[in-house]
Amino acid sequence: MATAEELRELKPEELEGRVKELKRSLFDMKSKHNTGVLDSTSDLGKVRKDVARCLTVKREKERTQQGAAATAGKGKE
Repeated sequence: MATAEELRELKPEELEGRVKELKRSLFDMKSKHNTGVLDSTSDLGKVRKDVARCLTVKREKERTQQGAAATAGKGKE
């Protein structure tokens, strides 16, 4: 489990890759849970929170880039 600070150091492409990986893991865990093979159901919640954390950091980066572009555009007028 990565903290938000660690995730902020990653590039947006790396974050997207991590999200895909976590979603795949979540899918596999749900399948195991449905068949009764999953050992720890608490891992489902942990992975869901990790996905949300990655998406939040990714969105923060997008908004800061948009804000920087808007600020740069105002300075040229």
